[in-house]
Amino acid sequence: MADIITATMPSSHDLASARRSDRGGHRVGRQKAAVLLITLGAELSAKVLRHLPEDMIEEITLEIANTRRVSQETQEKVTEEFYQIAVAQEYLAHGGLDYAREMLDKAMGAQKATDLLQKLTATLQVRPFEFARKMDPAQILTFIQNEHPQTIALIMAYLLPDQAAAILSALPPDRQADVAKRLALMDRTSPDMVHEIERVLERKLSSMAGQDYTTAGGVEAVVEVLNRVDRATEKGIIETLEVHSPELADEIKKRMFVFEDIVQLDDRSVQRILRDVDMSKDLALALKVASDEVKAKIFRNMSKRAVDNLQEDMQYMGPVRLRDVEDAQQRIVAVIRQLEEAGEIIIARGGEDEIVV
Repeated sequence: MADIITATMPSSHDLASARRSDRGGHRVGRQKAAVLLITLGAELSAKVLRHLPEDMIEEITLEIANTRRVSQETQEKVTEEFYQIAVAQEYLAHGGLDYAREMLDKAMGAQKATDLLQKLTATLQVRPFEFARKMDPAQILTFIQNEHPQTIALIMAYLLPDQAAAILSALPPDRQADVAKRLALMDRTSPDMVHEIERVLERKLSSMAGQDYTTAGGVEAVVEVLNRVDRATEKGIIETLEVHSPELADEIKKRMFVFEDIVQLDDRSVQRILRDVDMSKDLALALKVASDEVKAKIFRNMSKRAVDNLQEDMQYMGPVRLRDVEDAQQRIVAVIRQLEEAGEIIIARGGEDEIVV
């Protein structure tokens, strides 16, 4: 949704309540974004704003503050335009520019389709290897398993996490850690190189692809992949990285399980974790900015007296630095990983069917 807001910002289409004399199309686009967020309501708008650039947040927030009244007609027009952009973006992602143009021509006519695509292509691009994201990972593996580890990592960076996880799991053990390391350390790659690798793979798979300059890979990418492979594969890769790249291994481990993932644990595991956690210090601090779901999960596995004491500690703690909260959450995550390593709790992962008896 945030990228659609971005696409809407520079728009120069009509808006009933827009003052066209005030800074032209950019002001109109800013007004549209403000109207849309007002229409969505505070909760949804807050989630959208978190994904926008800081300067855009400031502009839209100021516009919202200066908006006194929005007519029903204006809300409907802006919402309809947002819907059209969302549909067009989905067509682009699903089948590329030609497919999007064909579908939009049928839905809204050639001229409107052209205008909408021109607006989108200024800010949105189809990612490389789009064709591969519709393929079975086993098919992709057939063509790339003998390629250089850097080439495999590059292709995996543009695939869906589940696809990349399946490919990584199927690679020989001696290549898994090498590919994972290259994926984690990847930053920007030459567009020409991306295009050439994409062209060769596209020819082999006989599909269509787009091109962009999107940054891919990085630690977050390899974490998403490792979170979906089976436990044995993950452990083997981490242990190899600990020998050859200990700092990278540590960074990956920190992100493998985040504090909010506590809601995915069973109650018995939560109860076991709470026995090793400093209640008055770490837990009270960690819950300061935790979601209601996390708090409910924690409180449900504590006695009423313990909950009352914890809530009292949180109430009288006063303002705290976000960094301190994050450090407390990380200490609790470290406890969780230690208990998992010891086999005392189980963290479910994609790619493995674990039966608990």
